[in-house]
Amino acid sequence: MKILVVDDEKEIADLVELYLQNENYEVYKFYEAAGALECIKKVPLDLAILDVMISGKNGFEICQFIREKNLHFPVIMLTAKIADQDKITGLTLGADDYITKPFNPLELVARVKSQLRRYTKYNEKNASSTIDVNGLEINKEKHQCFLYGKQIELTPLEFDILLYLVSRKGNVVSSEELFEKVWKEKYLESNNTVMVHIRRIREKLNDNTRQPKFIKTVWGVGYKIEG
Repeated sequence: MKILVVDDEKEIADLVELYLQNENYEVYKFYEAAGALECIKKVPLDLAILDVMISGKNGFEICQFIREKNLHFPVIMLTAKIADQDKITGLTLGADDYITKPFNPLELVARVKSQLRRYTKYNEKNASSTIDVNGLEINKEKHQCFLYGKQIELTPLEFDILLYLVSRKGNVVSSEELFEKVWKEKYLESNNTVMVHIRRIREKLNDNTRQPKFIKTVWGVGYKIEG
């Protein structure tokens, strides 16, 4: 797992790096903010350890940058202060834990392991409830749809239609099947309800009708999302 360590006290940063490497973690160590920010942009990190008082952007600002990028990995703050206001500030910005200097490196490693266990469980649960198809992401539990990371506002009915098509990706779904699974009613041949809703969903996905990337029409059969 990849861990970011940012502390302008080199002895502390080097010590933290050594203990984490002994646990077989891959460490990205920086003594200032600029390099750390570039690392956050480029490396799929699993956890960050940030000193509050560093040159350039401080640890709070780096934590805020991480959360503004919609990155959800745990953040542990290192601080020489023990003021409650610092803790409140960090937690408000999205920090997960605090360790006050001086600290026992073994305690830090234990805190890291605890946060990573929690993060791994969250990811496993989230992954099981999320279906991703070519940049289209459907979260079943949260009832949310994202296209290339941007949330798409769907009605509950539109969401259910898209969820069913995505869950059957690679297969052609007839209008009859789709109607009876989503609407829970008997399908009538003259019913164009499915077609109308598919058109609305395509509009929201900016899906070209003639050359759709997501919902493809199989003429005379139904609709298909390719996996």
